[in-house]
Amino acid sequence: MGAGGVTWARHTITTAEGAHVSRPSSSETFVLLVHGAWHSATHWTSTQRFLARHGLASVAVDLPGAGLDAPVPAGYFQPGQPGFTSEKSALYDVTLRDATDVVFDALVSARTRYRHVVLVAHSAGGAAASAAAQQAPELVDRLVYLSAFVPGGRPRFADYISAKENAGAVQVPPVADPAEIGTFRINPLSPDPAVTGVIRQAFLNDLPDDLPAGAQDSWRHFLHPDHPYSSFSTPVTLTAERWGRLPRSYIRLTDDLALPPATQDLIISEADQVTPDNPFQVRSLPGGHSPFVTRPEALATLLTTVALQA
Repeated sequence: MGAGGVTWARHTITTAEGAHVSRPSSSETFVLLVHGAWHSATHWTSTQRFLARHGLASVAVDLPGAGLDAPVPAGYFQPGQPGFTSEKSALYDVTLRDATDVVFDALVSARTRYRHVVLVAHSAGGAAASAAAQQAPELVDRLVYLSAFVPGGRPRFADYISAKENAGAVQVPPVADPAEIGTFRINPLSPDPAVTGVIRQAFLNDLPDDLPAGAQDSWRHFLHPDHPYSSFSTPVTLTAERWGRLPRSYIRLTDDLALPPATQDLIISEADQVTPDNPFQVRSLPGGHSPFVTRPEALATLLTTVALQA
């Protein structure tokens, strides 16, 4: 029996050795989606529609400082953006604990209704997702990292950003010193095409060039300028006994310029050293850093395959 007295249906498959393996059905599976830096739950919308076509329920959460109600610097939307480069961020005191709590609460809610819970994290969202899984592994049935930070080998995302393997990454230009303004601030609405060109190259290098004129710039309005400093700088400790016992998948993005394949492979390799008997199942998806924007159907199909495996 499931939570609330619901009877859960499961499919049984037979392996080559004849052992029976229980595989979750779509009706009992829930997918929790965690966004990365400067993004929000909105970015998962198209992917969620395709997940629904596969019969999978999903929720995308907004981490603290993200979403439609997130604060922005006072001059961000004003002509000339007065004070944008010096104003202290309203997110300066947001901690990784705050972000972890959002993921944890969503997992608790999901577990009351679904037997099979899959936690998917993109990019910097891997910090909060990993911390939540370490805190309560009983709430998660599979972890999926989408070109994401995994603090298995190195505890801070900053440790991988500064790694030699990441030297070829397209770095989004910061507006000011993060330590001074309390955030990693970028300027998606910059009037300088060189600035927005780098941001697009990092996140959306595979965005089609033949989009209608208005659509070419619409992505700029969906990125938040501020991202909590703590997301990159706070160490996360994982253990083999808790986080390490969970089935894990890593989806490599083969044309990612923000977190290149060499960095993704380093993350996978070092995390696998924590649990050599329970390594990542690695999949690859062509394209850049934001498949939920540029190829949501392909991403949803792959996520469905990963989520419904035994």
